[in-house]
Amino acid sequence: MTEFASRADVAEPPSPALTESDLELLPAPRLDPVDTPPTSDLDDPPRSSPLAGRLRNVVAFVALADVLVLALSAVIAVSFRAQLDGVLEKDTYLEFAVLNGTAPFVFLIWMACLALSGAYARRILGGGTEEFRRVAVASLMAIGAVGTVSFLSRSTISRGYVILCFVVGTLLLLATRYALRKVLHALRQRGRLHARVVAVCSPEALDEVKTSLERLSWAGYTLVGACVPSHHLGQLTEKQLREQPVPILGGSDDVVGACRVTGADTVLVAGGGHSSSQALRRIGWQLENLDVDLVVVPGLIDVAGPRIHMRQVGGLPLVHVDKPQVGRAAGLTKRIFDLVVASAMLLVFAPVMAVIALAIKLQDGGPVFYRQCRSGRDNETFGMWKFRSMVVDADRRLAEVAALNDADGVLFKLKDDPRVTRLGRVLRKYSLDEIPQLFNVLANQMSVVGPRPPLPTEVADYPVDMHRRLLVRPGLTGLWQVSGRSDLPFDEAVRMDLYYVDNWSLIGDVIILLKTVRAVLLSKGAY
Repeated sequence: MTEFASRADVAEPPSPALTESDLELLPAPRLDPVDTPPTSDLDDPPRSSPLAGRLRNVVAFVALADVLVLALSAVIAVSFRAQLDGVLEKDTYLEFAVLNGTAPFVFLIWMACLALSGAYARRILGGGTEEFRRVAVASLMAIGAVGTVSFLSRSTISRGYVILCFVVGTLLLLATRYALRKVLHALRQRGRLHARVVAVCSPEALDEVKTSLERLSWAGYTLVGACVPSHHLGQLTEKQLREQPVPILGGSDDVVGACRVTGADTVLVAGGGHSSSQALRRIGWQLENLDVDLVVVPGLIDVAGPRIHMRQVGGLPLVHVDKPQVGRAAGLTKRIFDLVVASAMLLVFAPVMAVIALAIKLQDGGPVFYRQCRSGRDNETFGMWKFRSMVVDADRRLAEVAALNDADGVLFKLKDDPRVTRLGRVLRKYSLDEIPQLFNVLANQMSVVGPRPPLPTEVADYPVDMHRRLLVRPGLTGLWQVSGRSDLPFDEAVRMDLYYVDNWSLIGDVIILLKTVRAVLLSKGAY
């Protein structure tokens, strides 16, 4: 399907909450002026953002880290190559690689490719997969350039050295970028390296924008003020102005003044922030001489980046959105992945399962397993297996604790459930009680990764949209598991499940599986 990125004189509906995919920001659109822009702002001297200077330091640090990584990869490649050849000592081989120009040549080509591919662009650091993609593309460009130059110049560069260097170097570059990203996220969550944001949106969307930016604190945005469309501004009473989450600094024509007053680095145009393409164009004109980023939140919520493609048609920016991936999420590739992973995990955890089963039996002599009816794909019910973590008569005692429910929505969750045994608390803390669900995976009733398996009573209360979760098999783990587990609000857990269903990919399953290890070890939100 195709969505027009802008339509003249058509009001936009309020934007839903920002998501992580919205914060993988596209550059501000190149707007071809059809009118003469206001001249007052063009005469202002450019203002340099304080954050821009700090981000330049971050970029320099990343570049220095890349230099060290490439030097280390050269040493590692030389060491392996020397051992394989068994002719020269490692130190002699390294000296030879430097003196004959091989190492410096590869290094310079690689750094040039990293720069040319945009791997040091400020906007990609610390968010989304684009940074990793550009590093990988730069490495492929570099090895292609080295091979081409070597062939044309009939150079005697060691192919074994070059291949080892690029394999090791690419892996180290990606690992280093990941580590630096974690450091950057930690700094942002402590309130450092934050962009000061002025939102241009309707008053109704302002609370949602502020809440979303605070929830995604790792992205590094702090809302410091807002501008609202002029027709909204005239309708606000003094009381309504005081009740806004941040100061309203004027209308959408006052963006420059708002940025100067607040020291903003970013202008974020969200729901109701502009009524036409001309209004957005004028906001861009106002910011022309300022070191301020312009970010527009599209009406595309919970759509993964790979499904979005942009192109220009006659000066009109079009956003193409690929269809949801529901068919692939229930297809053969995912089934093979489930069988391989579940079989391997059962082999690894077999001794652990035996110990847990013995401990449960010795605890109270009751049954080892607990089988509960859950709704699966296409709302077909199945028996989901778990290690028993509650007292034997837990179901009969449910009425006693029903009023203590800690969860919202249609869920029932109790943080300090008196029915849970001492051993059960340990099992739940580290999700060990869920290991038997691997048998459900082998029986094609569940997947390793997928939406949370709901109870039939929950499904009966689902609104229409929520039934989309039932188009794929439920999972042993999922986005909800790695994003807070039982601490997540019900609406947020549902949003993540629907995002997973529509945007499935095999690499996404692998990433969720790896993140599950960390989530289980930290045991956050497990009860």
